Amino acid sequence: MASLLYLNPCNQNQTCNKIPHPGAKKASMRSYFVRCEGGKDDLRSDEKNSEGRKRLKILIAGGGIGGLVLALAAKHRGFEVKVFEKDLSAVRGEGRHRGPIQLLSSALAVLQEIDENVAEQIMKAGCVTGNRINGLADGVSGEWFTKFDLSTPAVRRGLPITQVICRMELQDILINAVGSEIVRNESKVVDFMEDPNKVTAILQDGQQYDGDILVGADGIWSIVRSNLFGEQEANYSSYTCYSGLTNFVPPYIDIVGYRVFLGLNQYFVASDVGNGKMQWYAFHKEPQRNTDPPKGKKKRLLELFGNWCNEVITLIRETPEHMILRRDIYDRDMIYSWGNGRVTLLGDAAHPMQPNFGQGGCMAIEDCYQLILELDKLAKSGSDVQQSYEIASTLRRYEKKRMFRISTVHAASRMASKMIDTYQPYMEFSPGPLSHLSTLRIKHPSIHVARALLQFCLPHFLTWMIAGHGFHIKRKRSA
Repeated sequence: MASLLYLNPCNQNQTCNKIPHPGAKKASMRSYFVRCEGGKDDLRSDEKNSEGRKRLKILIAGGGIGGLVLALAAKHRGFEVKVFEKDLSAVRGEGRHRGPIQLLSSALAVLQEIDENVAEQIMKAGCVTGNRINGLADGVSGEWFTKFDLSTPAVRRGLPITQVICRMELQDILINAVGSEIVRNESKVVDFMEDPNKVTAILQDGQQYDGDILVGADGIWSIVRSNLFGEQEANYSSYTCYSGLTNFVPPYIDIVGYRVFLGLNQYFVASDVGNGKMQWYAFHKEPQRNTDPPKGKKKRLLELFGNWCNEVITLIRETPEHMILRRDIYDRDMIYSWGNGRVTLLGDAAHPMQPNFGQGGCMAIEDCYQLILELDKLAKSGSDVQQSYEIASTLRRYEKKRMFRISTVHAASRMASKMIDTYQPYMEFSPGPLSHLSTLRIKHPSIHVARALLQFCLPHFLTWMIAGHGFHIKRKRSA
């Protein structure tokens, strides 16, 4: 496990300044399309800038998954890089709070392109779920509604199969690979300023660091984003989420990877996370900022899901009260420019989305890959990397190439919650004097559309996600 090192404020490779902050400019909003291309041999090269030019210096605000993956990729490119994280222990706590992270095939392929050894460690530590039955089921009856094939699309394209991994373990692997000399703990970026030759990150303690580029990877409550575009309220999804981790091995563990149980205005997600543990999430539609009495989460969950199938009730009962956590679910509206000048965003700082497809971490990893490819092109172009125009153009190109895929996933995650609003629990349609009432209910247009989208469109969308369509890693064929 990586130790949480508290690093010195400055070292010989950094510039610390004390200068006034003139404020940051806002960027205009534009709509873009996406495509990503790059080669493994290109990405893993460790060439320095030719002709003795100054190496590109990248400052990263945020030491979560996105910030660490970008730092690892930048390190392999030979760039100077520094990560500023306000509290690594809080990131670890958030990991426990949010549970394991799902890594789809496209995200795992990106990690392989960045660092094969690190990717191997991650896949060894994770639990493969994509090779089993996964899909949607009715919450009351437990019967399968639709199943997803997460394996075939990956195998056909030579990609790793979907898996889950503990966030804390993933963070440890990444910190060890990036190195403690790059990750600076207890360092919160609260502002920045830019001039024609550099961007300066301003920390909470007043220290300032110069770089060529600043990347905000500081999550949904991003300070970098606020300084770029002004304060904006996050959108409450209308759902609160209880999460639990239990030492319980159900009898179906070798057959089912994960299952989403559906109900009206509530749903329940259960996944094998390896090592004899099951992780679950219980979503319920209600006003934000509600609270539970002490030791009352489990009791309330059994009230909310008490008439559901045994698979759901058993997981709740087998989970100790202290292992049940609760948080409200927020996202933000899509914005179509993520930066200005020498500053850009990635991951939840740029496009926070609801966790319905478990894609927040995967999208951040893909962002890192696209961004490092664009920066690598800049470094190899022969241009003076200190020129603000060249850097700004490179960052806007990264944003443009990510926009279509991100906006599609963001919209789909919101749509999934809307479909749950109209889902009707399992109903028997046996002949009888009142059967016409059930028939009329199921033929309501909104219910019909929601069921069709869930049952037929969602599997195709997941195939698109798994295979990385709109985000192509162009591999070189072996001789």
